Amino acid sequence: MSEPAILVIGGTTEGKIAAKVCDEAAKPYFYSTKNRSGEVECAHGIRLTGGLDEESMPRFCRDNGVALIIDAAHPFALNVHANIGRTAELLPDISTIRMERSFPQVDSRIIPFDSYQDAIAYLFEQDITSLLALTGVNTIAKLKDYWTKHTCVFRIMRREESLESVKANDFPFEQIVFYDDEQDDEALFKKVQPQAIITKESGESGGFADKVNVALRMGIPVLVIRRPPLPYNPTETVYGPHGLRKKIEALLPSFFPQKTGFTTGSCATAATKAAITTLLTGEEQETSEILLPNGEPVTLPIASTGVESDGGIICCVIKQAGDDPDITDGLEICSSVSWSRDVPKGEVRFLNGEGVGVVTLPGLGLEIGGPAVNATPRKMMTAEVLRTLDHYGYHPDMGINIRVSVPKGRETAGKTFNPRLGIEGGISILGSSGIVKPFSTEAFIASIKREAQVSKAVGVTHLVINSGAKSERYLKALYPDFLPQAFVQYGNFIGETLKIAEDLAFEQVTLCVMIGKAVKLAEGALDTHSKKGVMNKTFLQEVAKESGCSSETIRQIGEITLARQLWEIVPAEERLFFDRLISLCRRHCSSLFTHGAFHILLMDDEGNVHRSSV
Repeated sequence: MSEPAILVIGGTTEGKIAAKVCDEAAKPYFYSTKNRSGEVECAHGIRLTGGLDEESMPRFCRDNGVALIIDAAHPFALNVHANIGRTAELLPDISTIRMERSFPQVDSRIIPFDSYQDAIAYLFEQDITSLLALTGVNTIAKLKDYWTKHTCVFRIMRREESLESVKANDFPFEQIVFYDDEQDDEALFKKVQPQAIITKESGESGGFADKVNVALRMGIPVLVIRRPPLPYNPTETVYGPHGLRKKIEALLPSFFPQKTGFTTGSCATAATKAAITTLLTGEEQETSEILLPNGEPVTLPIASTGVESDGGIICCVIKQAGDDPDITDGLEICSSVSWSRDVPKGEVRFLNGEGVGVVTLPGLGLEIGGPAVNATPRKMMTAEVLRTLDHYGYHPDMGINIRVSVPKGRETAGKTFNPRLGIEGGISILGSSGIVKPFSTEAFIASIKREAQVSKAVGVTHLVINSGAKSERYLKALYPDFLPQAFVQYGNFIGETLKIAEDLAFEQVTLCVMIGKAVKLAEGALDTHSKKGVMNKTFLQEVAKESGCSSETIRQIGEITLARQLWEIVPAEERLFFDRLISLCRRHCSSLFTHGAFHILLMDDEGNVHRSSV
């Protein structure tokens, strides 16, 4: 393979997540599972089945240039983990990433064991003669000393290899239930009526907490086999897709064509977590681990720590946007945390900080006059502060002030959407996912939504959407009485903007489109970015034929290099061509905005509007 190869191991939920992350690179990688059963959706993964043992795994990695192994195997797959560790030891150039599961806090009422033999001994001691085993088909042999003497029902997957294992162990088939027969845990527990249940500490993706909570609620004792320790030391350990991608980017820089980054919200949260930790312990933090909105932990470096005049602690993180063209990339995102008797006990208040904008218009869901720190970052920071207080067992009799600041935010704000949102004096602290993806579609669409929400909040009923600053200048002259907030730029995301307008129930929408985007939209491209498609001259020639254009015009259309040349090529007497373009654009847009009146303006580079005559 031309690139250093990645080998993903594990047919688990984590394995599927790892495959999805690797697919984002649009490059080949290997995906190894023990069994052929189970759907594995991967666009670029080369599927391997049958498992790789202690001999075949090092040989395969060496022969195929594997530089990174992603261990996404089940926590109890000790042989697999051992083989990965042994391979990394034999081939020291290989890095390993353990994709770990999240494990909920163990309920104090469960009965934990380190081995099946210890659990069996307990069952005999307590005279438990009826057991429901949720430990999987591979543990039938491990529990044989129990089920040969007492009643034991196993729930297993309905797979050919599972049935073969049941037969090989001489386990009675009448005491087997299948997952697809009994999806509801409570119904299964009522049907079997066991004296106890045994399960493995399989983590959240294994449904551990759900089945344990149901059993405890029903008064059924729960025996749990603790997860074994990993038998090797991985190069890195991650807990979700974002952390995995960041580690792949670091270990194999050439695998992904573009790198991801962290939002200003994540940076502010990491700074806040470090500040409250330093405030409580007196120890400066070099890194800060936070939870993203999806619950995944990630770690960011702390650039600096200082003491404020009010005794609070301020920490700063350098915003790293990856390869996204984010104007906040490289900025210091700081957070100061201090105690306050003006804030109710245990509550958090956000204060205005230098370089963070002040909200002056409604529609953003933030208080007027307060800092432009959006809802998700506020929740993230509040949660980290409360978790940290709880971790250190500190329960102050006062509240907490958080003041987010961006030293260079004021001069940066003019290059953002903030002025049109009514946010003055600085940037916003944003981020719905906590992660910045390169050329982030999500971030741009989110900004469109925020603009439209402000428009609605200030009373705009007729929204005028356009591609950028140039066309907007012409439109403001065309609609001189409209509020500034009536004009929203869609960039390339015409379809998404119309959906937003529909959701917000505007009475009218006028779509202004320049010819370069119109020729793509007419063919059905609701995202008109150049990466999503190019001008289709054959399609335009067909439109010209349908519009009655001359053969000479049709020939010239086949020779153009820029859509704007159409204004020169199509003569005045054949301007029905542009009417046809508008009609096709309307056809593709009409189903997205159905709430009110919809208009389309086709504009040239000088601001002249072609008004359809049909």
